[in-house]
Amino acid sequence: MSAHKWDPPWKEHVLVHVSACCWSFSWCGREVRHCEEQEGWDSLSSGAALHPGLPGGKGVQFQSLSQWDSDAVSMVRWVFVVKKGYQDTDTSLQSSVITKLKGVAFTNTSELGERLWDVADYVIPPQGENVFFVMTNLIVTPNQRQTTCPEVGRTESFGSQTPTKLGSVNIPDALCHQDEDCPEGQAVVAGNGVKTGRCLKDRDSIRGSCEVLAWCPVEKRSKPKKPLLASAENFTVFIKNSIRFPKFKFSKMNVLATNNESYLKTCHYSMEHPYCPIFLLGNIVRWTGNNFQEMALEGGVIGIQIEWNCDLDQAPSECNPHYSFSRLDNKFAEKSVSSGYNFRFAKYYRDAKGIEYRTLFKAYGIRFDVMVNGKAGKFNIIPTIINIGSGLALMGAGAFFCDLVLLYLIKKSNFYRGKKYEEVKSSSRKSLTSPTLNGSQSPDQLGGL
Repeated sequence: MSAHKWDPPWKEHVLVHVSACCWSFSWCGREVRHCEEQEGWDSLSSGAALHPGLPGGKGVQFQSLSQWDSDAVSMVRWVFVVKKGYQDTDTSLQSSVITKLKGVAFTNTSELGERLWDVADYVIPPQGENVFFVMTNLIVTPNQRQTTCPEVGRTESFGSQTPTKLGSVNIPDALCHQDEDCPEGQAVVAGNGVKTGRCLKDRDSIRGSCEVLAWCPVEKRSKPKKPLLASAENFTVFIKNSIRFPKFKFSKMNVLATNNESYLKTCHYSMEHPYCPIFLLGNIVRWTGNNFQEMALEGGVIGIQIEWNCDLDQAPSECNPHYSFSRLDNKFAEKSVSSGYNFRFAKYYRDAKGIEYRTLFKAYGIRFDVMVNGKAGKFNIIPTIINIGSGLALMGAGAFFCDLVLLYLIKKSNFYRGKKYEEVKSSSRKSLTSPTLNGSQSPDQLGGL
């Protein structure tokens, strides 16, 4: 905010500086906000005497301004209370994540029969890290052997080359009308094997499927109707997170430091147990706003965010983890061909004759990504001085740029200029009203009389 000093008393006018719609200038170290014109000589309402240099006829009444104090308080509040500008910060968080799952499920299917599933069966990879996958559904293609079979459709019996249903459009590159449509040795695009040069057709059918050398029978392409491991909703995951801020040499873990071995076997994460990072999978999905059974059908991706925002000027016990959960894949694309999350794996065996065969699994499930972020702050005199200087400089720059815009860039700049600068003129006075002769006047003075 700019200011003008008083002109000497022999000047005919004084220029008063007005900021925005309020008049302000510095006088005797006092910031003045309001200036109103009045007749005669008055004293200042703030208790200061009127400057005697103003000629008579008109005076100016002043009121003390607290604008500077208000701006300074606002600056201090924002920089030092809200943004903690007095602290040095460390955002180079070092973190490690270890996950362990618990839970069992029982299923009875035509492909697998009665089966009990534990963590060794449904958790991939077995060694828990910051990304882990829980299988909730699967399509099983058992007893696959390397032989020839139609790329599209089923066979009546294993090894038969007479298909019962051919010509599906699921794999366009495997469709054929004659043998020339199936060049020998060419891989089927988006298929399962290599073409043998034969086109297999149904009886009285025009369109057929190319014969391929592959793991036969080929994988079933039907989607599941309900999740196989629906009880995975009650499985639990233990997320152990250790963090370190290297600049301040501060380390902490999200698990309660206790010698009670039964604590982690009986607790679940809650407001009463913030340092028991054991979560029900059903709760995690529900906290993202989704239904576990719907998501378990074709799979999805869940993000688990752990946030460490630590004020190291306080006690270490005040540095606590905060958890948040979100769905990372597009939940609105449930009808899309690319919806869900799945992949394939196989288990290999040998029969009594030493011939290799396998069971193919197409696994659907939920992938959990654990992401850790954080920031720590601690008092340091250097950022404190820098932020104080920057704040003071910005206050002055703000007033300058406001004046620049209002005086030169807006359409009504003349109106603002008239309010910003007001000319206060004085009335003329004659000092000699009744001249007397005392013998000391000069000839010029005597001639003027």
